[in-house]
Amino acid sequence: MSAGLQKYGRSLLANLYAALRALKLYPIENAAVQQSLDELHSIANKMVEAEAGMELRVVGEFFFLNETRLRLDLSNFATFGSFASTLQDHGIGSMEVLPGVMRNEWAAFLSLLLRKPDPDDPYGAFLERLEATPVEHIHTRPESELTDLDKEEALHAAKRTYVQSVQVAKEALGDLRLGRAVNVRRVKRAVQGIVDQVLANEPSIMTMTTLRDFDEYTFTHCVNVCIFSVVIGQRLGLTKLQLYELGLGALLHDIGKMRIPKEIINKPEGLDDDEWARIREHPTEGLLMLFRMAGFADVPYRQMLMAYEHHMKGTGAGYPSNHRSRRIGLFSRVVAVADAFDAGTSVRSYQYKPFPPDEVLKEMRDNPQRGYDPLLVKALITATGVFPVGTLAILDTMEMAVVAEVNTNPDLLHLPRVKIISDEMGIPLDDPVWCDLSDQPTDGPHRTILKTTDPQKYGSRVSDYIT
Repeated sequence: MSAGLQKYGRSLLANLYAALRALKLYPIENAAVQQSLDELHSIANKMVEAEAGMELRVVGEFFFLNETRLRLDLSNFATFGSFASTLQDHGIGSMEVLPGVMRNEWAAFLSLLLRKPDPDDPYGAFLERLEATPVEHIHTRPESELTDLDKEEALHAAKRTYVQSVQVAKEALGDLRLGRAVNVRRVKRAVQGIVDQVLANEPSIMTMTTLRDFDEYTFTHCVNVCIFSVVIGQRLGLTKLQLYELGLGALLHDIGKMRIPKEIINKPEGLDDDEWARIREHPTEGLLMLFRMAGFADVPYRQMLMAYEHHMKGTGAGYPSNHRSRRIGLFSRVVAVADAFDAGTSVRSYQYKPFPPDEVLKEMRDNPQRGYDPLLVKALITATGVFPVGTLAILDTMEMAVVAEVNTNPDLLHLPRVKIISDEMGIPLDDPVWCDLSDQPTDGPHRTILKTTDPQKYGSRVSDYIT
C-alpha cells in the first residue's frame, strides 16, 4: 500500500474537496452530491481497509496521510490549500477515520465543515456539533496539539541539517579550489538530507535560509539555492528522485567560481569590465569541472546543464551568450529563480545593502526584462509568501516586526504571522509579541504592514527572533 499512498492520498483529497463543494452548491438529495459522496466513501474505505484506519493531518499548507507527506503540484495546490484552510478555520489539525465508517457519516461531517466557525472557540464549537451527529468513526484533533515543543524540535532538526550542509559545501568547494578530489558521496548525502527536510517540514528548513553570514556567503548561498530549488520543485510535483537531481545541481551550480581568482570574488567595491568578463566565465568553468569530476556513477549531465545555464535568460539575454536560439532546461530555470532570490536578499562583497525580500520577489515577478520564468517565481512566492520569513517590517502602528511564519492560506499570502519586536516609539520589547495579521481582535489595533526595511539600518538580527 505504501507505494500507492501518494496516489490514494491525492485522490482522497480531491474527493473530499469535490464532496464539500457539491454539498455547498446543492441539496443533499442532488445527484451530483450523491455521486461525490459515493466516490469519497469508496476511496476512503479502500484506504481504511488497507491501512486499518487512516489519519489525515494538516500542518500549515501540507497534508500528511498516516505520517507520509503528500506531494502536491501547482495544478492542485490551490484546491487542496482551500480544503486545508477549511479545516484550520475550525481549528482542526487532523481527522482520523476508523474501520466501519458509514457513508452517511461523511455527509454529516462535511456539512459541519460548511458551517461558519465560532469566532471565540472554533474547535470547541465544532466538536460540540460533531458529538450531536451520528458520526462515530471520524474523529478530529485540534490544531493546537502541534505544540511549541514540536516546532522547536523541527527547527532544531532543520538547523542541524542546514549547518551540516554548509560544512559539506565548504569542504567540497575548498577541495575544488585547491585541486583536490571531492567527496561526492558526502555531497550527495547532504542533498538527500535537504530533500528529506523539505518534504518533512518545509517551513523549518526555509527558516534556516535567514541565517545569512557574510563571511560564509559562498557556502550558505549554495545551500540556500539548493533549498529554494527543492521547494519550487516539490510544488511542481517532481518525484523525490527528481528533487534530488535538482538539489544536487543547485548545490553545485556555482562551482565554476572556484576557478575565478579570490581577489575578484571578494572584491569589496564594484568590478571593472575585465573582472565582470571573468565572472561571466564561471558557468562554463562549472560545466567543465563537473564533466571532469570523479565520484559520479554516470556523467552528471543534468547538473552540468544547471551550472552552465543558470545565468541564461529565456529572452536570449544573460550569459554565456549563444549564437543560436536555445531552450533553457526546466531545472536550470528553477535554479535561476532560486539563485536570484537568495543573491538579491544577501549581503555580498560588492553588495553591502541587500534588498528587502518582498522587493526582490516583486521585481522578479513584474519585470519581464529580468527573464525569470513567471510560473516558477509564482511557485516560490507560494512558499515564501509576499513577505518572506525574516523580513523586517514597519507596521501601520509604527511598531517594528519580523515576519516569522507564512500564512498557509493561498489567498492571504500577504498577511503573515509576525513577531512585534519594538513599540511605536522604537523601544525594543523584552518579549516579542506574536501577531497574526490575517486574524486580529476587534477590540485592539488592526495592524498591517506599512513598509519593509533593512535590518542593518536598525542593528537587528532577524534570525534571533525566528530560529
